[in-house]
Amino acid sequence: MLVKLLAANIVSTLAVGGLMVLAAGTWRWPQLWILGIEVTVLNLGVHLWLLNYNPALLAERLGSPRQPNQTSWDKVFVVFAIIGMPIWFAVPGLDHRWGWSMVPVWIQVVGAVLIAVSLLSMVLVFHANSFAAPVVKVQAERGHSIVDTGPYAYVRHPMYSGAIPFLMGMPLLLGSWYGLIGSVATVLALGFRAVGEERLLTQELDGYPEYAARVRYRLIPGVW
Repeated sequence: MLVKLLAANIVSTLAVGGLMVLAAGTWRWPQLWILGIEVTVLNLGVHLWLLNYNPALLAERLGSPRQPNQTSWDKVFVVFAIIGMPIWFAVPGLDHRWGWSMVPVWIQVVGAVLIAVSLLSMVLVFHANSFAAPVVKVQAERGHSIVDTGPYAYVRHPMYSGAIPFLMGMPLLLGSWYGLIGSVATVLALGFRAVGEERLLTQELDGYPEYAARVRYRLIPGVW
């Protein structure tokens, strides 16, 4: 599994970085190098920790984005994500090429901090929830049950909540206001997915309606 983990991290870094370089028309882009190093180091660190802490969950997360027991609507969601994410990645590159945005350095630093907070927050999620699969499904074969500890005591979808700082931080670090358009669209898409996921869990996971009544907020405490 270690080889698969390393390969997945290397391939994703090269694919995203290569796309951004093509869009920018240059590899001489310091912010992109900072992003690549930060994401690779932190993401690999989180996954190595997970390999030691919960290898079954890591194996689940390294699985295919389309699975037999996955809901049909989530399979469609994943297709749109596969199409949409490269477009989102390309926008900051085009912004850099044509100089559309002027983002202050201190905001770029804030973007880097948001990315770190996002990736490290996944440790809290994975520590609490052994069923944090990358697709929407009920994992009866793994004894799927309600998780209401750790961040799940405050919001019902902390993995999505934790992704929001990354979604906002990446275009900021790369100096692209226009990249935030895709960020907002992705956050809205995650909200849509959270609602659909809750419908499934309410129908098929014992105790979920009671959990949803106790924990009022889906993504952002006090907001939604």
